[in-house]
Amino acid sequence: MTLLAGKVALITGASSGIGQAAATLFAANGAALVLVARRERPLAATVEAIRQDGGRAVAVVGDVTQEHTHEEAVAAAETAFGGLHIAFNNAGLVGPIAPLAALAPSDWTEVLGVNLTAGFLGARAQIPAMLRQGGGALVFTGSFVGNSVGLPGMGAYAAAKAGLIGLVRGIAADYGARGIRANALLPGGTATEMAGDQAQRDWAAGLHAMKRIAEPMEIAQAALFLASEMSSFVTGSALWADGGNAAVKL
Repeated sequence: MTLLAGKVALITGASSGIGQAAATLFAANGAALVLVARRERPLAATVEAIRQDGGRAVAVVGDVTQEHTHEEAVAAAETAFGGLHIAFNNAGLVGPIAPLAALAPSDWTEVLGVNLTAGFLGARAQIPAMLRQGGGALVFTGSFVGNSVGLPGMGAYAAAKAGLIGLVRGIAADYGARGIRANALLPGGTATEMAGDQAQRDWAAGLHAMKRIAEPMEIAQAALFLASEMSSFVTGSALWADGGNAAVKL
């Protein structure tokens, strides 16, 4: 498994869920990793597990809504491994569940900050480093929410995830001719900390044609496709990895 041999990948939201699964999978495929998250202990545990399996990884503890976090992560990639080829901008936050008119402006700002503005800040730091390597691939974790459906109480989250589609198209238009690819990954319900209790997971399963939610590794495998040369002619796109969720709503 060497799809990413010789590549350096940066993953945000890497301490759990889809980001942690992607870290394990990307390392198994030969990538050296810079892993970013706010929670130091689980992030360190992920790095240690990768190293014990013979992989290469370093941790950057930080908040993805802060510009300096992305600058530090890119600097870590170039210092530790000599460059940056792949960025999986995966960190996300559902935020408070409330009808839009009941949502505090501060909650809106927080949800948009983690899910959309952080993607911009990441790309802004990552793209120059990729250009120094002759190109690269950016992947952003979106959602079926905001792209195939709206769900009650999730207006801010939907707006942010829908905004990522515009972001990847803009990056594709700006940098496609210079070897930079950018794509959005749109998972369905996934068995992470954000999925809630068993009752919520069972409800979410019913939204999907496959009548189940995904395991994090299933979404990580889709991210691997977008990050690797298997998708060398794919940019500015949105890849559904949603168990048929969108298909049964169109």
